Amino acid sequence: MHGGRFSLIELFKSFAMLGAEWVMWVLVALSVASVAFMLERAKYYRSLDDDLEALAKELRELLRAGDREGALARLKRSPSPAAVVALAGLEEYDSGMRAAEEAMAGAVARVRLNLERYLAFLGTVGNNAPFVGLFGTVIGIIQAFDKLRASDVAVREAARRAAQTGGGAAAATFDTGAVMGTLAEALVATAIGLLVAIPAVAAYNYYQRRVKGILATSETLTHIIIADLAARDDAEAHPDRASRAPSPAKEVKAAAVEKVVTIEKAEKPASVEKADKPAASDKSKEKN
Repeated sequence: MHGGRFSLIELFKSFAMLGAEWVMWVLVALSVASVAFMLERAKYYRSLDDDLEALAKELRELLRAGDREGALARLKRSPSPAAVVALAGLEEYDSGMRAAEEAMAGAVARVRLNLERYLAFLGTVGNNAPFVGLFGTVIGIIQAFDKLRASDVAVREAARRAAQTGGGAAAATFDTGAVMGTLAEALVATAIGLLVAIPAVAAYNYYQRRVKGILATSETLTHIIIADLAARDDAEAHPDRASRAPSPAKEVKAAAVEKVVTIEKAEKPASVEKADKPAASDKSKEKN
């Protein structure tokens, strides 16, 4: 109240007189939370590591062999987001390419949400912690000037009393120590704000690049699924091409039969071959 009226300035001054220590505790709490989220994200991203080159090779071979169940099982064993996206498309394999593409797009959106979890908090702390520290500094400066004003009033009152008593009392001096201590406390708040913000900003930028890299590699397996679906659709649209092109299973069977015949010829006794030759000659004589 100021002159019987409400004063916003006096209200804020009374709030500022509470001190800036609580601002520092807020910054400490933000720092602990940001470090916890940094460690959690680092552990989570490490758990997603997988050999995508080897996985892509295995998936391509399984699909070419027509082993879709084996491909599904292999993708389920992989912890990588790329496998999660490819699995969503492969589960819609029988529904066509359009359905598989939509399923993989939805899987990418879900994967992105999981990858970006807590990153908004790190970005917010990194951007606003300096301002929180600056708020504590402003509160400290208000306290310092209030103490300076109180000290000036005390000096003037002491001078007035000394003048009334004939100069017998000692003159009061400014309490500069209290003022400097309050200013130092105010600057500490700014320093803590910067100390909290810098690691949060660094972690946020690093994890954002990590998320972009993971999402980019998720397309590696997506193109394999789409290519296999395109080949299947082309075979259904042009069955004459599919009949002329030998399937991998037929090629394997033919190779196995040829190998068995070769082994049987190699193991055939020499006496049987000699017996076959006279029989062949007798037949030629009969013909003559």
